Amino acid sequence: MATKSSESRHVEFEEIAFESPAPSIASAQELLLEYGRWVIVQPGGAHFCFGSLEKEVSELPASYLNQNGGCLITRVNGVPAGCVAWRAMPADMAENAWELKRLYVRPAARGLSLGRALTQAVLDRAFKAQRSAVYLDTAPESMAAAHQIYLEMGFIPCERYNDNPVEGLVHLVKFL
Repeated sequence: MATKSSESRHVEFEEIAFESPAPSIASAQELLLEYGRWVIVQPGGAHFCFGSLEKEVSELPASYLNQNGGCLITRVNGVPAGCVAWRAMPADMAENAWELKRLYVRPAARGLSLGRALTQAVLDRAFKAQRSAVYLDTAPESMAAAHQIYLEMGFIPCERYNDNPVEGLVHLVKFL
């Protein structure tokens, strides 16, 4: 993995699709499972349902594409470094909106602005798809850097929109 020094880094993004090569899908699955294992050890993480994540991972990319969403991975110098997913919100919750899910950057790649870049990539796709908003939930206590990025990118607090059982969550939205 690239270090945080001034060495040259090649950063690339890949959207996972039905026709994606098996190694790309495997990288996305590995990153998503790593995210889940990380969440479990965080405060309040005991309520995180790893089983539902395992199902999402086993059905990737259909688990997000079939919900009018997607999954994106990033690599640094060819090494998988982070991921994010999104899906359409149910119309009764938020008309024409997406939910950002599973933002994760491996520890060795943190500090390279990959979380911000992955979030911006979803916002860009949402704007292009003429979505009205992007929602997310996050746990500021254990995900302080991500929470700060969201606020800096214009997400604002909103009412709870899901039944996520993880303790200490805040719900955010960015209107497009």
